[in-house]
Amino acid sequence: MYKIAFGGIMHESNTFSRKLTDISAFSQTIGVEIISAWKDTHHEIGGFIQCTEKQDVIAFPTVMAAATPAGPVTDEAFEKLTALLIQELKSIEDIDGILLALHGAMVVESYPDGDGEVLHRLRETFGESLPVVVTLDHHANVSQQMVDNSTALVIYKTNPHIDQRERGIQAGELLVRILKENVLPTQALAKPPMILNILYQNTSAEPMSTIINNAEQLENNTNILVASVAAGYPYADVSEIGPSFIVVTDDEPQLAQTEVNRLSDMLWKIRDQLSLNLPDASEAVQQAIQSQKHPVILVEMGDNIGGGSPGDSTFILNELIRQKASGYVVVLCDPESVETCVHTGVGNEVSLNVGGKTDNLHGEPVSIQGIVRLLHDGHFIETQPRHGGQKYHNQGLTAVIQVNDSLIVLTSKRQTPFSLQQLLSLGINPIEMQMIVVKAAIAYRAAYEPIAGKIIEVDTPGLTAVNPLHFSYQNVRRPLFPLD
Repeated sequence: MYKIAFGGIMHESNTFSRKLTDISAFSQTIGVEIISAWKDTHHEIGGFIQCTEKQDVIAFPTVMAAATPAGPVTDEAFEKLTALLIQELKSIEDIDGILLALHGAMVVESYPDGDGEVLHRLRETFGESLPVVVTLDHHANVSQQMVDNSTALVIYKTNPHIDQRERGIQAGELLVRILKENVLPTQALAKPPMILNILYQNTSAEPMSTIINNAEQLENNTNILVASVAAGYPYADVSEIGPSFIVVTDDEPQLAQTEVNRLSDMLWKIRDQLSLNLPDASEAVQQAIQSQKHPVILVEMGDNIGGGSPGDSTFILNELIRQKASGYVVVLCDPESVETCVHTGVGNEVSLNVGGKTDNLHGEPVSIQGIVRLLHDGHFIETQPRHGGQKYHNQGLTAVIQVNDSLIVLTSKRQTPFSLQQLLSLGINPIEMQMIVVKAAIAYRAAYEPIAGKIIEVDTPGLTAVNPLHFSYQNVRRPLFPLD
């Protein structure tokens, strides 16, 4: 019976952030703990578990480590996690294959291609012949090193990422075929010389929907094992930045190269159509006030927590107050203000300077006066398929402040706004609000799009500003659209 190991190390690293990601930022589950923590999730690890349970194989959980997007991973954290992964893998006698969940946009202090370095070390340890099938996030900046050191790459097909479990199952089934049917994966990679603006990375809208559909249709060809599209992560100043196309065939390299080039050309040919025309915070709030449809979702793209920003930008909040908007809810990461609310107590008035405390990129602190309505431990559960695939969430000790008929939610930990339970767990019904500010780009849509009266994407400054021209790239390959 075949022995298959599975695990993962996942991080999306914003190289423009000064906040490094150390070992304390990673949640870690080891060995059999992975089964109880991840089996019932919509993550690819859950897919690995489901697939291996249904196949005639013995599964060995190793290490699963993940951290919220932020700055590059420290060398110390990277060395500890990769050493732990390799140690767990080496403890399995006569291992036959590995299923590995990587992000594809992890940058380490000493390794710009962190994911590629993980795979390189696995090859050094276990040799070239061991099958290693890898899942990657749709925002992966795929490198040739990743391709060369993996047997097959399988990338999420959706953004928001609601197919992670399915991709885990697909990867697992492919690995079993490699072991049992002597399938010989041959991969080809194509990378058009461009950065795909995150505004256009919604796979349910053009241009990505047509390209994704073409990739899915390729998988109907029995000679094509996997066809993947990665939109890329634009906030990493690395040479691999940008969209990637990977086609995996059963020992047909020419077919793989032909089809991957065709997919890549589809995106490259329409690059000039991908223009930006978004309102700033002032104009966006004015539009929201005038809207007859509610709730209006104001998307603060410059403070996209899922892209590595601090979650404490105040540009939109400042405009909501200045323009005397009503019925809004804004979530800010501000542990200092949460502590003040704890000392103040529920039901009491409080004066605070909230947000804008991490750096000078996301606005100044805003003065508010209100009543502490709720203190909460910050834990909530999401059972539906949502971006990130996780079930259990923790935004840390949380305070809800009522300011007239609006609400300011202050969290102690950054929490991506991918679940309505973030608000519902606090007794806030999103559909009753006039406006909701989400610090995101695309990933919030799985949760918020079904309830939205109107969505306004806002061009705000910050670590995840929507326009690549806001950043000074030093390490990307050139020329690169739209920089050149």
